Amino acid sequence: MLTINIYLKLALIVLFLGGGIVLWSIYGFWYSLIFLLIGLGLLASYLLLGTVQSASTFIQNGDFDGAEKRLNLTLKPSWLYVTNRAIYKILKGTIASQTGESKVAEGYFNEALALKLPTDNEKGMVLIQLASIHANKGNLTGAKNYFNQAKKLKITEPQIKEQLNYIEKAFNQNVASRKAAQSMGKGGRRMMQPGGKRKRPKMR
Repeated sequence: MLTINIYLKLALIVLFLGGGIVLWSIYGFWYSLIFLLIGLGLLASYLLLGTVQSASTFIQNGDFDGAEKRLNLTLKPSWLYVTNRAIYKILKGTIASQTGESKVAEGYFNEALALKLPTDNEKGMVLIQLASIHANKGNLTGAKNYFNQAKKLKITEPQIKEQLNYIEKAFNQNVASRKAAQSMGKGGRRMMQPGGKRKRPKMR
């Protein structure tokens, strides 16, 4: 997909709209029409799509500060096309989770789930993030609930599948550890139970 640098896009919006208005005032509307149409098209693209695509590139490169700055160039997140608005929430949640703001991240991820996510890959990614947040808080029931929801999805992205497998192994290890602890506890209690009576050795 062809993308235009956001700063170049903003400059072109000003150029075409400004140029169109000048031509309109000097030569009349028909001379300015093409400039106005291009300028309005670029403006609509900026308002409806925002900066989520370029911000995603920053996150893929591990530049979360750059991603945050790029997202801040989105004029009005509530005006974004619904799919882009969902991705915007995912990116904001990802940045918040990286900075340790788990409560803020959880809020963004829940908002993203309530919107129209493009595919099950994006939905699965959000559910994995929520499972991780709840696991870190010690809420294993909540974490497993999100994990089970993610397992039901048709995920095709290998990296997301790998994360699901990792989480499943972690859950299985946790269950095994608890069973082992319970077993040891029962064994310990059996060992502490008094056995048969023993004769005391004679004192000399």
